[in-house]
Amino acid sequence: MADVSHHNSDYDPVFGDYVALLKPRVMSLVVFTAFVGLMAAPVSLHPVESFCAILFIAIGAGASGSLNMWWDADIDAIMRRTKTRPIPSGRTTPDAALGLGVALSGLSVLMLGLAANWHAAGWLAFTIFFYAVVYTMWLKRATPQNIVIGGAAGAFPPLIGWVAATGSVSIEAVLMFALIFMWTPPHFWALALFMRSDYDDAKVPMLTVTHGRPSTRRHILVYAMLQAALAVGLAFTSVGGLIYLAVALVCNVIVLKDALRIWRRDEVDAEADNFKAERAFFRFSLLYLFVHFLAILAEALLAPYGLGGWS
Repeated sequence: MADVSHHNSDYDPVFGDYVALLKPRVMSLVVFTAFVGLMAAPVSLHPVESFCAILFIAIGAGASGSLNMWWDADIDAIMRRTKTRPIPSGRTTPDAALGLGVALSGLSVLMLGLAANWHAAGWLAFTIFFYAVVYTMWLKRATPQNIVIGGAAGAFPPLIGWVAATGSVSIEAVLMFALIFMWTPPHFWALALFMRSDYDDAKVPMLTVTHGRPSTRRHILVYAMLQAALAVGLAFTSVGGLIYLAVALVCNVIVLKDALRIWRRDEVDAEADNFKAERAFFRFSLLYLFVHFLAILAEALLAPYGLGGWS
């Protein structure tokens, strides 16, 4: 991590600056997938216990975001999409981000253990460590597989939600984890295709930088196929059903069609239409994950009425 020397020491951070350190947009996806994991579990928690569990998982996610911004402040200042973050824009200090991240990490793990169980708390602690240390401090600047391996951190929330309810890991929890794990690389590689100069400038070894765009396009297609297989396979577990299966089939046909389109394009075509196909793939991938987990939630909520699942 390099020093962000242009920090304005006269600037007095406001509450919104500290909220921004927690990456609230990322946190919202974490909260939703963790909530679905908890609700889909075969064990029901008291509503207050459920609320507390999701709250502390969210705080843990925010802690990870703050630690990530502390370490990455130097490259955030270079990249167009991150240079307005609180540290590079001078709205707060690296030390404040580090202190906030460490404090919230300890708080979230301790309180999740007390509110739910220590198995879930252990998974949350591992997730924070994985994102802040394994991905941010090690993988991100060391290997083009950064987003492949590091993507595991964002895939843990539904598993943690499931464990918070049940106290154990099951095949359903592992498959929900695996779906997000497979979704993450093509999602970010599509972004990297039309934001490559950012990663070049910051010397981050994203696949587009180290292996080129044609290789990245092939990787997107392969991962889209694996993602589709996992998504459809999840339909035939206890958290799936006809609703989820219909959603998975429709969404994955769209993803595979778009991935094929990206794979067939050359750079002349992509530059000519300002990476229209790549931008469309990236936008739909945001909706893709939300819709799949919404369908799992629908199956769980309708199951007591005999309308969800395979019953």
